This record gives sequence, structure tokens and C-alpha cells, in this order.
Amino acid sequence: MRITLSGTAGSGKSTVAKMLAKKLGYKHYSMGDIQREIAKEKGITIVELGELEKKDKSIDLMIDERQREIGRQDDIIVDSWLAALFIPDSFKIFLDADIEVRAKRITKEREAESYTSIEDAKKAILKREKTNISRFKKFYKYDFMDKRNYDLVIDTSYSDVDTIIKKIIEAIKS
Repeated sequence: MRITLSGTAGSGKSTVAKMLAKKLGYKHYSMGDIQREIAKEKGITIVELGELEKKDKSIDLMIDERQREIGRQDDIIVDSWLAALFIPDSFKIFLDADIEVRAKRITKEREAESYTSIEDAKKAILKREKTNISRFKKFYKYDFMDKRNYDLVIDTSYSDVDTIIKKIIEAIKS
């Protein structure tokens, strides 16, 4: 089985994907981690990488091909904004959360993307999402925020990870 998790920045995609993969005995891949590695190699932030990706399609093409390769495997969980597009035969999950909750999570969890305040984090999150929504619509004719693209949508704002994983497993079984 292939499971893809998409969703808003800070909604818990990677956290849920890692724990779900461990519970199911699947391999986990995070395209966000790959993008953060690329940004770090270039000495820029993830937001700046998004701006660079708007001008340099080669970064997207490299990540897209990697996602397609990963999507050919069985028993995988991939967290990525475009995983549902590149791995169409997967069980597609979208995670969302309140912007305030997402900003707090990102500020607390990611040292590499350190922000001076929650407001600073919110602005960066919204800018990154706006950039990617525009880019994805232009390059792929795909809106990753359109919840109709998914088999399951979960608001993670006030749920713990175990509860979210239980919901996912119940949905997969049904």
C-alpha cells in the first residue's frame, strides 16, 4: 500500500507520517526534508528556496522525479504537498490546522527555520504556501489545497498524534 500525506505547513505531516510508518512498518519519505536539505546546501531558507524554485524549474524537476521513483515502491508513506499528484494510486490524506497553531508548532520545532515571533512565522508560512499554490497551479495545473483531491481530510489543530493515526488507520481499513 502507498499512503500520501499532504497539507498545510505545520499541520503535522512529517510527524504523523513518521509515526504512522513506524506503526504500520512502512518506509517514510519526506519531500519537505529533501527541500530543506537543498536550501541548507544553497545557504538559503526554505522560503527563499520557494522563491528560487519559481525561477529555476530544474529544482522542481529533480524533486518530482525523486517522488515518482519513491511512488513505485510498496508499503510507503510520503509526506509532500504534491504526493497525491505524483503518487495517484495512493491513499491520499490532507492535514490542516489553524494558522496560529501551525505557527507555534513550526517556531518550536524547527531550529533551521527560526523565527523571531509567532507573527513572523505566520507571515513566512502564508508566503510559502501562496508561492507554492501559485507555482503548482502554473506548472502542474494542480491545487494541493483543494480537499477534493484527497480520500481523507483531518484538522490536526487540537488533536494529539495518536488520535490522528487512529483516524487514519480506521479510514484505511474501511
